[in-house]
Amino acid sequence: MMEELENTAKLIRQNADTVEIKALDALNSLYAEKRKIRKAYQEEHVRIVQQFTHLSDDVIRKKTEYQKYLELYKLMRCKFEEIYIKGGRGGRKLDEVRDKYQKACRKLHLTHNEYVLLLCEAVEFEKDFRTVLLPGLLEHQQSLQEAFILTWKQILSEIASNSDLTSEKFRECHRRICLNIDSIKPVDEYKDFTEKYKTTPTEPVKFTFDESLVEESAGKLLPNQLTVDNLTVEWLRNKLTELETSIKENQEKRTSLTNGHNSDTLANGKTTPINEINNRLSLNLETSRKDINELKCQERKMLKQTELIRTALNELGCEEAPSGCDISIDNQPAFIDNSPEEVSITGNKCLVDEEWFHGVLPREEVVRLLTVDGDFLVRETTLNDECQTVLSVCWGSHKHFIVQTTPEGQFRFEGPAFPTIRDLIIYQFNSGLPVTQRSGAILHKPIPRERWELNNDDVILLDKIGRGNFGDVYRAQLKNSNEVVAVKTCRVTLPEEHKKKFLQEGRILKQYDHPNIVKLIGICVQKQPIMIVMELVPGGSLLTFLRKKSNSLGEGQLMKMCLDAAAGMRYLESKNCIHRDLAARNCLVGKLCFIVYFLTVILTVMSREEEEYIVSDGMKQIPIKWTAPEALNFGKYTSLCDVWSYGILCWEIFSRGGTPYVGMNNTKAREKIDSGYRMPAPENTPDEMYRLMLRCWEYKPETRPNFEQIYTVVETLCNAYRATFC
Repeated sequence: MMEELENTAKLIRQNADTVEIKALDALNSLYAEKRKIRKAYQEEHVRIVQQFTHLSDDVIRKKTEYQKYLELYKLMRCKFEEIYIKGGRGGRKLDEVRDKYQKACRKLHLTHNEYVLLLCEAVEFEKDFRTVLLPGLLEHQQSLQEAFILTWKQILSEIASNSDLTSEKFRECHRRICLNIDSIKPVDEYKDFTEKYKTTPTEPVKFTFDESLVEESAGKLLPNQLTVDNLTVEWLRNKLTELETSIKENQEKRTSLTNGHNSDTLANGKTTPINEINNRLSLNLETSRKDINELKCQERKMLKQTELIRTALNELGCEEAPSGCDISIDNQPAFIDNSPEEVSITGNKCLVDEEWFHGVLPREEVVRLLTVDGDFLVRETTLNDECQTVLSVCWGSHKHFIVQTTPEGQFRFEGPAFPTIRDLIIYQFNSGLPVTQRSGAILHKPIPRERWELNNDDVILLDKIGRGNFGDVYRAQLKNSNEVVAVKTCRVTLPEEHKKKFLQEGRILKQYDHPNIVKLIGICVQKQPIMIVMELVPGGSLLTFLRKKSNSLGEGQLMKMCLDAAAGMRYLESKNCIHRDLAARNCLVGKLCFIVYFLTVILTVMSREEEEYIVSDGMKQIPIKWTAPEALNFGKYTSLCDVWSYGILCWEIFSRGGTPYVGMNNTKAREKIDSGYRMPAPENTPDEMYRLMLRCWEYKPETRPNFEQIYTVVETLCNAYRATFC
């Protein structure tokens, strides 16, 4: 271009000077702008990559922090359990350890939530990093460079127009200039640059929750799920508010970038060439597009986190609490006792003394008690190792509201806060206001504890007499009646699922009343530990009794034991119950009166509605030698499975505490049974009794007798024996 201009310089000196100055100034400015844009691109690229690197480092750092607090939590939990077991229920040292345990638990849960949210942010940012931010930055740079080339082309066009003279020689120069200018294509000029810096497809970086972090949290902390409880609910709500504010600000920025910039094209009243205005608009538009893409990526991350928090809060069971009003408890009317049957909660009682406080009563029982809209009760539950007080209300469906704790240590739902939970419930009842506006639930009638719900303080534990799957068994005394009873306790640190299984036995026992079934006196759910109170059967285990008294037991006594066991099982069969573990070790010997023994069966039954009960938890802890073949092979339990076990029990009784399939391990015994082997009759067993055992051991369940038929047979044998020897 400059060579062609030199050829025309002599002819157009006066125009050439003007063109040269103008062109050089414009090109110098363009060169400076291009360097500035190149530098800005490199800085922006570094910033995005560093942002991704920092986020990845934050995930690793948060995981390390998670592991640290998890170890602290496990240490504090072990100390708490150790001191609780050694020191009982009170004491300053227990309070200090409990406080440290709860603080460690709170820190673990907050770190868990921060880790889940950080992973959510990392996943979204990593996807945007690969698919939006880096490609968008490169596209933005390409657009800017094309705009510069367009400006360059326009400068050259203006030069060409000023050198258009009529001479043939100059016209030839001018023609070559035009041809060269026309050959310039902005898209091709930076092809090498684009090929060098464009983002190549890479394997996505996967951010996943390390599930080993929550393996020892007893199922309370779940991977990729936020934990919502009293420890974290306020933090989550504040986080949700913070995110919603940031999303709103983000949207306002995007709107501003989309609608603004035109007002910036003219400044200080100066006249600006139309081409320069167009170029500025083009550059501003490309910059806005890049910024909008980045804002969209940020908004997607925040929306994902917001959705995660909202879902967790909605599953909590109580609505978000708006700011409270200034209603005071002073001068509020007390609960009005409208009838003798209503439960009054007036007076200076504490929460645990109220009849409508049901302690740690399980949700299943709560649902059964609340039947009419407005029925309510207060209970306690454990969420993520933290004790929570819950208001349960029947209102259309059953709603459960966790009592929230303010930073000042007071209690509230949506309205004012009160110094005690009892004051809060009294206010909620007397005011007639909904617990939350969203639920509309109003408290009408407090539901009292049932007669079988005992207070833990009414039971005095005397001495330990055994140990069960869920806790220790004690001989105890009732304060009111001085009656000596048996008490099963449930360990405080057991998971909620195990506590529900523990209470299931109590719920089953309270349905039954039979001389040969251990009687339920009550269940203590006012506070931990949960206890099942039963009648104390003094004779101990039948298996131990048979072995100790083997030399002094006659056939009549043994027959009577089989009859008592058949009576109890006949009753269970009539109630559609399956025992699943009928054996001498699980039977108790009652009062001894001459030679008559009243046998009491320890229930481990499962209530059923169908004809069979299918076990889905594998073969763990199944008593192989007492269990029917169809239960072992297919996991299907019916009352006829108990018939098989009853046959083994009768064999134990007549062998005076012998071990079934002696000399065989479980596997060998199972193989022999499937091949048709049946144990021989113990010595001195009546033929009729052994024939009954063989009928109980029929391989096909439908060919076995039921317990009604078994009881008739054994009763007939007992009567015949008495008639013979009396």
